[in-house]
Amino acid sequence: MAKPNPPATPTLLLPLFSILLCWLAGGCGAPGEPTPPSPPIPVAITDLTAKQVGDAVLLEFTLPRKSTLGLRLTESPTLEIWRGALRPDGSPNPRSFHLVDTVPGPVLSGYVRDGHASFADPLQPDELRERAGNIAIYRLRTRVSERKDSANSNEVSVALYPVPQRISDLQAHVTNEKTIHLSWTAPTATSAGAQLPPIAEFHVYRGELDPASAEAAGKDLHAAVWRVPLLLLASTSTVEYQDSTFDFDRTYAYVVRSAISEGGSLLESGDSNVAFLTPKDVFPPATPHDVVVAISPGTMARSFTAEVSWAINLETDLAGYRVYRSESENARGQLLTPDLLSTPSFRDSTVVSSQRYWYTVTAVDRAGNESAPSAAILVQIP
Repeated sequence: MAKPNPPATPTLLLPLFSILLCWLAGGCGAPGEPTPPSPPIPVAITDLTAKQVGDAVLLEFTLPRKSTLGLRLTESPTLEIWRGALRPDGSPNPRSFHLVDTVPGPVLSGYVRDGHASFADPLQPDELRERAGNIAIYRLRTRVSERKDSANSNEVSVALYPVPQRISDLQAHVTNEKTIHLSWTAPTATSAGAQLPPIAEFHVYRGELDPASAEAAGKDLHAAVWRVPLLLLASTSTVEYQDSTFDFDRTYAYVVRSAISEGGSLLESGDSNVAFLTPKDVFPPATPHDVVVAISPGTMARSFTAEVSWAINLETDLAGYRVYRSESENARGQLLTPDLLSTPSFRDSTVVSSQRYWYTVTAVDRAGNESAPSAAILVQIP
């Protein structure tokens, strides 16, 4: 007779029981829907600076490029600008901070150059007049998700004052081959229409544009593609300035700001209208002088050569000289030098005996401008 199988031991039943419980509970360790990654949090801005320029506070800082986990941000973050005030004891009032502007990343990228951002927070002229000398405190935050702001930036403070009206009639034109003349009218009131303190000086700024962006920059300066950004060129106490450090065929933008003394330092107005200019070299060289002609025997019998010479021109952009010969006194006549001469002399071996000639010389610069002819020199060939 076969022996009956022994009953299952508790050791064998436990794994089956565990599997059954996992199945009833919806699975043990089974993969479910993927969890989306948490949005990155930009690192905090740590180098914020602020200064008043005209009716605005210019905020400058390095735009964060990494998250708090050290990963590179794949898009420009949105910027939040927060402004606050001081308590009566001079300490920052945390409850006074309020959001004054939100700048989307694509917009903010237009204010960034080499990773450094410059963005202006505009202020109302009447507010500056009523709260002259008040301190404003700024802090920034950035984010790439609505739910994940960065930590606050460092806080900076700036004293606010009324500023001069913007100059609106800046003009620029080339007066000669060495000078661009700038002129404007001095403002007589603050931007809010109040009495203006004495103007200490005017600040002249100049930048160089990519010529292809000049038309767009004329409508919106933020559309400019800068080869050299607007930089302080000079300070002057008069309402004009002579720029002698330019180059022809470059496109320049000029801006002038008035500066007054406030809070122990100079405070600038807003930008004037922008004067765009691409100077062209339309100025011919000086007329050659001291022209002399000497007649000498030629290489063949009864032939002669006219030796023409003159004083050298001193222009740095001189390309060369041309020599003309005429058989009548009041005509320029024939060009004897199709190719420009690099030296101030020329030998004419095509003269004819018993003939009278008038010689003139001109100078030509690298832009192709030709000077007026020299005084005509008469020679009689023997």
